[in-house]
Amino acid sequence: MRRRMMKSKIHRATVTDANLHYVGSITIDTELLERSDIREWEQVTVVDIDNGARFETYAIPGGPGDICLNGAAARLVQPGDRIIIITYADYEDA
Repeated sequence: MRRRMMKSKIHRATVTDANLHYVGSITIDTELLERSDIREWEQVTVVDIDNGARFETYAIPGGPGDICLNGAAARLVQPGDRIIIITYADYEDA
C-alpha cells in the first residue's frame, strides 16, 4: 500500500514580501530549498501560523532570505507573517 507522508518542512519562515502581480508560486531562498530537499516547481502546502490560512502553490528559487508569496496567494499572507512550508511524497509500506 502507498501512503502519502510529509517529505520536507520549513517551519516558522517569515514572509518577506507578497507580490500580487506575479503569475503565482512562493519564492524561497535557494539555500533553504536545497537544505530542505524542495525542488523548483515542486508542489508545496503553505500554512500561515498568524492567520490560519492554508493553501497549495509551487516553489521557485529566490535570493538570500527570500520568502515571497506571489499571485493570488499574496492575498492570504502579509509580510512578517510566520508560515510553515510542507511537501509530501508517496511511499510504499515495507
